[in-house]
Amino acid sequence: MQEDGISEKEVLKILGLSRRKDLKYSDGKILSSMCTMPHIFARKVYRFFLETNLGDAGLFKGTKELEDQSIKLLGSLLSNKDACGFIVSGGTEANLMALWVARNKAGKEKPEVVVSEGAHFSLEKASNLLGMKLIKARNKKDRSVDINDVKKNIGEKTVAIVASAGSTEYGTIDDVEALSEIALNEGIYLHVDAAFGGFVIPFLRDLGYEVRKFDFSLRGVSSITIDPHKMGLSVIPSGGILFRNRELLKYIETEAPYLTEKVQHTILGTRSGASAATTFSLLKLLGKKGYRDNVKKCMDRTILLYNELKELGMDVLKPTMNILVFNHNKADIISQKLAEKGWVTSRTRSGEIRLVIMPHIREENIIQFIEDLKDILKR
Repeated sequence: MQEDGISEKEVLKILGLSRRKDLKYSDGKILSSMCTMPHIFARKVYRFFLETNLGDAGLFKGTKELEDQSIKLLGSLLSNKDACGFIVSGGTEANLMALWVARNKAGKEKPEVVVSEGAHFSLEKASNLLGMKLIKARNKKDRSVDINDVKKNIGEKTVAIVASAGSTEYGTIDDVEALSEIALNEGIYLHVDAAFGGFVIPFLRDLGYEVRKFDFSLRGVSSITIDPHKMGLSVIPSGGILFRNRELLKYIETEAPYLTEKVQHTILGTRSGASAATTFSLLKLLGKKGYRDNVKKCMDRTILLYNELKELGMDVLKPTMNILVFNHNKADIISQKLAEKGWVTSRTRSGEIRLVIMPHIREENIIQFIEDLKDILKR
């Protein structure tokens, strides 16, 4: 670090050069991400709450009230107005907190957790940090977890089952209703990772799509991850963890004797109040109709792309939500050529090409993508 600082103008020049190297959602070519441009109102609110810290909530009582109201609104969306929880850094922290509760609640030696083979990689991190053995159950042809294989993998050391509601790779929804029955019968904690699907599935049902139940309406569900910074249009970082009741929080309570509030339940100590305020502001500003319209827009464009890919003879999976996966015997070359044309796609673990149709993807982007894909196929 130099002795004297440089001018604001010089700093901004350096920042501008760095920012130009970043890809931008507004270009409409990022088809790999589950995040998007935050709502314009979210940007205004975020700046207004920059100094707030929910890790010392007694100093920021108003912002803490906004977090509590955010959780109440999210709980209502997920069929439990009495749910409790926190706005955290993202799905990884939320999933870690859920398994932390499950492990401590069960109190078993060498605990095990059963997940699907397509579960999010954050569960690998969580199980490693918590000293839990991660057991992966098979997926069925529709990419949801095989319920019979889940049953086979449950043993005396099992402390939790994790279901996906909008899996990262395929957007599939596990049969949470069946998993709920297993959890109730076996006395096992059931966590639902709806980081992506939480802001999609409730509105799909409103739009007439047939989707599985996944939320607190199922008695066996103990906690749910839902990320406002994905389809919730909030700023990064804005994750969400909701628990069925406050009783579960006692298993992760940590004393914080020198702060204004004497206990904490989250993993992070310092926690952005701006994320909670922004989430609250969007839930109130957009309401159900705003989010329903957002999901409809994304689904309409997803179905358009799905039909176009089918017309091209691609091996394409029918989408459950706004995630599309297709395959081709020359997928490696196609993926490379798409990248050369500026398209950012991703690949599943099995090698299929994966596309996420987020709000920043416009209809003209879909049309251009198809034209570029046709050109690649001709060549």
